[in-house]
Amino acid sequence: MISKDAIFNIKSNAECDALALDIFKFQFKNNKVYRSFCDLINKHPADVKQVTDIPFLPIQFFKSHTVLSTSLDIQKTFSSSGTTGNNTSKHFVSDLNLYEESYLNAFKHFYGNIEDYVVLALLPSYLERDGSSLIYMVNDLIEKSNQTESGFYLNNLDELVNTLKSLEAKKQKTLLIGVSFALLDLVEAHQLQLKHTIIMETGGMKGRRKEIIRQELHQILKTGFGVNQIHSEYGMTELLSQAYSKGNGVFECPPWMKILTRDTEDALTIQPLHKTGGINVIDLANINSCSFIATQDLGKVYNNGQFEVIGRFDNSDIRGCNLMAL
Repeated sequence: MISKDAIFNIKSNAECDALALDIFKFQFKNNKVYRSFCDLINKHPADVKQVTDIPFLPIQFFKSHTVLSTSLDIQKTFSSSGTTGNNTSKHFVSDLNLYEESYLNAFKHFYGNIEDYVVLALLPSYLERDGSSLIYMVNDLIEKSNQTESGFYLNNLDELVNTLKSLEAKKQKTLLIGVSFALLDLVEAHQLQLKHTIIMETGGMKGRRKEIIRQELHQILKTGFGVNQIHSEYGMTELLSQAYSKGNGVFECPPWMKILTRDTEDALTIQPLHKTGGINVIDLANINSCSFIATQDLGKVYNNGQFEVIGRFDNSDIRGCNLMAL
């Protein structure tokens, strides 16, 4: 059995690749849905010598099948928001501790100790439904911060602004994480000058506003909050790990997560760096479901493993979570 320590103590790209190959063999053997998919495309362990040979399960399978590599009891089911009349993705999580270790280790990797921050969340569309993995993560970050000012905000924007100003006066490190439309609502009503606050958008207008390109969104938010950069979070219901951008829409993965792109005309072909294609995600924290997922996002990967999200495939349903149309 592959341990959590093996996943979260990865120190290099080579270690990530080696563990990915081990997890592929494990999931090929133990995940019926993934095994059937591999059989369908005639890809088996003997054919997989390197990471680029691994088959990536289309993300739509999380809508139509129970994607599991374990017989453990399900502790939590995360579901996507979806749009009316569409099936939602369901991620059956048999070990919540894996998810918690993943986001806590990732936050520490990119931002340091959570206890140094006040965490403010402006996520109305997520709070208004059940089953959001983002709400689960942010709620835990709020609790782990151990700061009395940390908390969720729904429509009480004036109260949020007063809190931000109070924290700013104390030079308190603060993280404001919000869905794009709510952050825009905030800066349209209030102009701020924040020097000690990270503004992090989780993407998506959720049907509340017209989609705008990321550069335009970030420019409006930078001006409205008085900050130099807008941070972003890239995650989804079907993953237990997140990538983060500290500005300019360029994301970086924690050591146990990796992005590849596939040819838009040939889904089984992995592309070279710097070429736009479909985003394939390796998330080793997904050991109990599927660690190899072909998303409906379009992007490109750079030499250092950083990546950009450029848009979505046409005719795909909009999940709206962490996606900016360009």
